[in-house]
Amino acid sequence: LKNPNIDTGMGLERIATIMQGTNSIFEVDTIRAILDEVSKVAKIEYGKDEKSDISMRVITDHVRSVSFMISDGILPSNEGRGYVLRRLLRRAAKHGKSLGINNAFLYKLTDMVIDNSCGNYAELAEKRDYIKKVIKLEEERFDETIDSGMQILNEFIENLKINNETILSGEKAFKLYDTYGFPIELTEEILEEKDMKVDLEGFNKEMQNQRERARAAREETNYMGAEDTILNKIPLEIETKFNGYDTLHTTSKVKILIKNEEFVSTMVEGDKGVIVTENTPFYAEMGGQIGDHGIISTDSFKAEVVDCKKNVAGKILHFVKVLSGTIGVDHQVTLNVNEARRNNIRRNHTATHLLNEALRKVLGEHVHQSGSYVDDERLRFDFNHFEAPSHEELKKVEALVNDEIVKVLNVQTQSMSLEEAKETGAIALFDNKYKDEVRVVSVGDFSKELCGGTHVSNSGEIGLFKIISEAGVAAGIRRIEAVTGPKAIAYVEAKNDLIKEIGNKLRCSEKEIIHKLDLQALELKEKDKEIAELKSKLAGSAEDEILNGFQEVKGIKLFTGVLKDVDGNALRDLADKIRNKGGECVVVLGSVVEGKVQFVSMTTKEAIAKGVHCGKIIKEVAAIAGGGGGGRPDMAQAGGKLPEKVEDAIGSCVSILEKLVK
Repeated sequence: LKNPNIDTGMGLERIATIMQGTNSIFEVDTIRAILDEVSKVAKIEYGKDEKSDISMRVITDHVRSVSFMISDGILPSNEGRGYVLRRLLRRAAKHGKSLGINNAFLYKLTDMVIDNSCGNYAELAEKRDYIKKVIKLEEERFDETIDSGMQILNEFIENLKINNETILSGEKAFKLYDTYGFPIELTEEILEEKDMKVDLEGFNKEMQNQRERARAAREETNYMGAEDTILNKIPLEIETKFNGYDTLHTTSKVKILIKNEEFVSTMVEGDKGVIVTENTPFYAEMGGQIGDHGIISTDSFKAEVVDCKKNVAGKILHFVKVLSGTIGVDHQVTLNVNEARRNNIRRNHTATHLLNEALRKVLGEHVHQSGSYVDDERLRFDFNHFEAPSHEELKKVEALVNDEIVKVLNVQTQSMSLEEAKETGAIALFDNKYKDEVRVVSVGDFSKELCGGTHVSNSGEIGLFKIISEAGVAAGIRRIEAVTGPKAIAYVEAKNDLIKEIGNKLRCSEKEIIHKLDLQALELKEKDKEIAELKSKLAGSAEDEILNGFQEVKGIKLFTGVLKDVDGNALRDLADKIRNKGGECVVVLGSVVEGKVQFVSMTTKEAIAKGVHCGKIIKEVAAIAGGGGGGRPDMAQAGGKLPEKVEDAIGSCVSILEKLVK
């Protein structure tokens, strides 16, 4: 450096610590205000217990960090910056639980963070509701993960204690992570509190095995195969130029013929293989857009192009089936793209650009494309968002796209440097690697993206845009499927036909359908209520018979019974009534409803003291009927697959109870 400098690590908070004469950044006024709010929510005074103090400091620090991260456009995910955000949120939530805070609370603390910082960071106040919403949803997701994962982890911990062990196997830790979404860091932290640890080497080995399985699966499904496939051995000096932006028809020379994994000099009628030409109007699958179909021909030769792809070196490959004649290397051929199919693809591809921008305008600027697929039938668009868009939001998105379609906006393409493209505000995919010169596609002033695909000349050619589905495909990733043009019109017509058919079935006009369905729903609700009452009476009629038919096992009354068409709720109610009237007892009941077996077991405190455990009883009983289950010492339930074995299963209760009672 021209001038020598010393990096003292004196960040804003450390300077504030000196200026305010405090011993810790957590004593600085703005941060202490957040810490006090955490203390208030936890109902624990700060400074009284070191363990609680650590948790409160962790929460204070992390809630500040995540508020700024979300404001900067980062969302919780399983990779990169999003994973750091998710870990911070979940660690803070976990420390909240250790303080006895069992409900979502972090999102409430963001108000204090924003109020203390918005003077210098105005964007925090502008995005207040958005920040709170993202944090709240992530907390709720984590609660679901904690509830399912903690139950399993606690079982693992109990088994470790029983066996006098302190290391959780990598296999079990991986099961928690892979099956229940339980973060390995959280598993480590919980075990550490109990003087235990994870076999991280074993966990990493399981993780690597999974990656290798996924890689092997990808290789099996990738027909392009490994690097040494014949498709990737085309000489680099062979040029294949795409000219399909401007034309769908061209004449060119055949440079390469491939058949049966070999380079050949000719192909004849009936052959399937690959043709490589100097020039081609056929678009090779790339950027989510599928390859073109069409015909390659001469006066005496005709081949159907069934797909078009690129090899690893970027050579354009026409996958063909020879319909007639013979073709040889260096022959001159005519290439014709299926125009109707290309037009459908172009409509769908331009529509994805409009959809991308519409989502950003309706849901927020944080939205970015996470994947897409465009063919001649429909379009599929994946994007990041922290919750499912509401019906109203999707209607707004669809309406916004159609508004831009009817404006008949010009679609323009320009080649420019990557830096120029970014300066113009063109949207690029985060993970894509771009060349120094890129192609920018603009739809009027509405949308501007880096894209190498084929598009309509104006938005009016799309005709109509219709969303047909929206769903989640991964944590934080949503997927929209839509149709355009004639396909969209056909979709709307099919919906109209369906509505008319429903009206005919209900014998009412289209306007009266909802009212008619509401009336039928009320009628069904009443009938369900009547059926439930009848089932309850049916179960009740068996109560006296079961109470009078008990067996005594080592001083404990055993009440058993097999019922028919009594559902789980009624079965539990009946078992509870019998338990309350039976004194020191065990109740085990079975029922078959629509071919499905259900078991329930209940017992009293006195019986538990003698060794009775309903979870153990029900596990053995259900196994006989081809099922499984478990539960607490005082109550357990299970299912089964073999209705014909229910009597045998219930009959085994005496011997099971004899083994348990001390």
